[in-house]
Amino acid sequence: MTKHPSNFIWYDLMTTDIAAASAFYADVVGWKITDAGMPGMSYSILKAGAIDVGGMMAAPTDMPASETHPHWNGHIYVSDVDAYSKRAVKAGGRIDREPADIPGIGRFCVIADPHGAKFIMFKPNISEARTKVADGTQGHIGWRELYAGNLNEAWDFYSGLFGWTKGTSMDMGAMGIYQLFQIEGKDAGGMMKKMDSRPVATWGYYFNVSGIDAGAARITKTGGKISIGPHQVPGGRWIVNATDPQGASFSLLSEVK
Repeated sequence: MTKHPSNFIWYDLMTTDIAAASAFYADVVGWKITDAGMPGMSYSILKAGAIDVGGMMAAPTDMPASETHPHWNGHIYVSDVDAYSKRAVKAGGRIDREPADIPGIGRFCVIADPHGAKFIMFKPNISEARTKVADGTQGHIGWRELYAGNLNEAWDFYSGLFGWTKGTSMDMGAMGIYQLFQIEGKDAGGMMKKMDSRPVATWGYYFNVSGIDAGAARITKTGGKISIGPHQVPGGRWIVNATDPQGASFSLLSEVK
């Protein structure tokens, strides 16, 4: 994994139907999906080629439906989960799940930022750096996007906690400012104030595919719904925002139409 406490290092999907979600994402993104073999837990690994990029798990049945609606989680590396969770609370966030160990895997906690957008702090047991791939490599996560309750307050929270720095900002008119954030000097994602139609602040993730039109066609063919796009964004890349058949939001990103 990575030694840098600011990086996104893992992504996973909580869903109500593992079999259906596996078939959907295998077709749409091209992942190979295999059981992780974790004792006492159903967890699948998402592979882009030979590289593990994320996971998938069933929503717990002992939690309220509002907490188990299908969604994607981003995991951010920290050097000390307990210490960083306290820092997050001091900065205005809250702990939604207290720090806990995943036997043989690592330690994690679930955090909500000051306006409720959730993410996971994670420290794996292994220290090896993740395999680096070229930008745009199919099946990898190409972009991260925060739909913030308040852009300035969100920026203060994440930059103060993780040391992220500002990249380019773009004025999108009535939609406000789109602020790129950088990790180790490289653009890693963007932040913007959420639209009024979005009920809560949330993080979204973009999966690389080899053509946006073909990717969009696979979404609808396999039961997903497109909410925005496909369209081109500043910088020349193409995106589509969508939901999977179980209702989890996700996006596709491609260098070509």
